Amino acid sequence: MVLNCVVQALAIAAYAARLAGARSGRVATAISLFNIFATSSRFAQMFYSPMLGALSDRAVSATLAMYQWQLRWIVFAGLGGAVLGTLAIPTFVMLYLRAIRSLERNGSVPKAALAMFKPATVAAVLGEVKFGVTTRLRDLSFRNVPKDILALNVMVTAIFGIGVVAAAYASVLNPQTARTAVLSSGLVNGFATIAYNIIVDPTSALITDRAVRGERSVDDVKALVIGLALTAVLGLALSQLLLIPGAAVIGWGAKIFTGR
Repeated sequence: MVLNCVVQALAIAAYAARLAGARSGRVATAISLFNIFATSSRFAQMFYSPMLGALSDRAVSATLAMYQWQLRWIVFAGLGGAVLGTLAIPTFVMLYLRAIRSLERNGSVPKAALAMFKPATVAAVLGEVKFGVTTRLRDLSFRNVPKDILALNVMVTAIFGIGVVAAAYASVLNPQTARTAVLSSGLVNGFATIAYNIIVDPTSALITDRAVRGERSVDDVKALVIGLALTAVLGLALSQLLLIPGAAVIGWGAKIFTGR
């Protein structure tokens, strides 16, 4: 639960790179730092998945209902992480801006990271930590944020949030095709990744670039980031509804692959 909370919070932190890039004018540097957060999220998930597999190995038919609730609590922890990440967006933006300046001064990520861990720098960062959305939602204009991007982000996040968990549940429901079901989670998440990289991410980058060139307001980027974060929270909340049907679809696909 803790790992999934961290994974989803880091995913929200990645959105803040867009706003930091627009404010600093260093879009390429911000995206490079975004990749660090994204890689950290995936690395955390590398530990989360085997632990989930170990939980599945201990599940038996007599405790299937308990196992389902364990999975739901894990997904709920991810929702909690997304909420925490959304509230911490001002802090993430501050960290990105500081990291960009440190990277420009030091010339490399390792040197910049070491500089960020100096006692004086740590104290200054802790003094700037803000927990909560600094701009009220009613003060943001979502008029210039493409609504289809936000809708697709709900779907993508819901699939990401439940893909591995549903595959683990399907492996317990159908022991004969357990390995096929578990390994199918990469295929499920792969479709969501393709949809995000083709539609959501390029449009977000375009809005950010236009803000840097002065063709859009930075407030549009802020509305985009908050919109993506809120739709991610909504997607993770809706992912609870996908556990049973998702496991059924993955189990059906596993039977087709194995011919059983």
